[in-house]
Amino acid sequence: MARFDSEAIAEKITRWVSCESPSRDIAAVNQMQDIVEADLAAPGIAVERLPGGEGAADVVIARAGPANNQPPVLVLSHVDTVHPIGTIERDLPLRSEGERLYGPGALDMKGGAVMGLAALRAAVADDALRRPVIYMFTPDEEIGAIHTRGLIEAMARGVSHVLVTEPARPGGRVVTARRGSGRFDVYLRGIPAHSGSGQEIGRSAIREAAHQILRIEAAADAERGISVTVGLIKGGTASNTIPEHAWFNVDFRITHPADADRMEAFIRGLEPVDPDVAITVEGCITRPPYAKSPAIAELHGRVQEIGAELGLPLEELPLAGGGSDGNFTAAMGIPTIDGLGIEGAGAHTLEEHAIITSVGQRTELMYRLLTRL
Repeated sequence: MARFDSEAIAEKITRWVSCESPSRDIAAVNQMQDIVEADLAAPGIAVERLPGGEGAADVVIARAGPANNQPPVLVLSHVDTVHPIGTIERDLPLRSEGERLYGPGALDMKGGAVMGLAALRAAVADDALRRPVIYMFTPDEEIGAIHTRGLIEAMARGVSHVLVTEPARPGGRVVTARRGSGRFDVYLRGIPAHSGSGQEIGRSAIREAAHQILRIEAAADAERGISVTVGLIKGGTASNTIPEHAWFNVDFRITHPADADRMEAFIRGLEPVDPDVAITVEGCITRPPYAKSPAIAELHGRVQEIGAELGLPLEELPLAGGGSDGNFTAAMGIPTIDGLGIEGAGAHTLEEHAIITSVGQRTELMYRLLTRL
């Protein structure tokens, strides 16, 4: 347990958090990846940096371990956050209060990424890796990995296990299943006209949007684990004009793989109530469901065995509502354990914080996983 000092690792987390890196700010995320590259530099670790794709920052990939023809372990961390530049100055200042370290991304997931990097460096320094390790630091997890999904899946082919350093769940639990998700944009085009003299001519895109939103949200099915949310809407040009255009965004979450195709077909097949209004749908399934398989259950058992040595029960959260990069690898049939990061609370809020006292134990957990799997 003395191998990792929570306070020392927390100091590195502080440095990472001070570099704000919202997903869509490519320059900011690349600056964060500069720090990742620098912190990975050590004998025995080969570092590669690849473009994340059009509209995304770079991906940093570290490789280490013996060349013994064993299938590698893949570790996934992301360095982007949901917080815009300036959050650290205005709304969520970087600070320590007792055992809490506050700051944008401290929990989700710069804390987990720093922890995983520290475990890898220690395992390499100790020459303790039994099989190769591939460690990916991705730039766009918070926007669905829309640019790097293909690279994640390519790197995952042929690996033995996948370890994801998303935050631990309450009580230190790990994640063995997640819901899948889809995001779609619905565009409506009506016929504009003057609101006073053109009622017979105009066809309101906003009115049509209202019909469609009610229909879409009615497709939610709690028993099957399907939720549907229209979270953004925009339309019209002036208060005295029948609106020609409207747009809204649809987010749906699914538990069962079969529902992904069904829900996508439903949204793409929307028919207008007013035949004079045109509907266009864009979007995709951003993450397939991450279902617990017998192989994942077996991996969870091994994680718990190691956790017991550290006094960590590491019980499972049977189904997480949000997605992660682990959705992609679990859907490929690869044993995947998520939620291996540090403990804390308030992810994606202005109360986000990491629990400093959890850092040493969770780093030791990752070390033992890397050196025993």
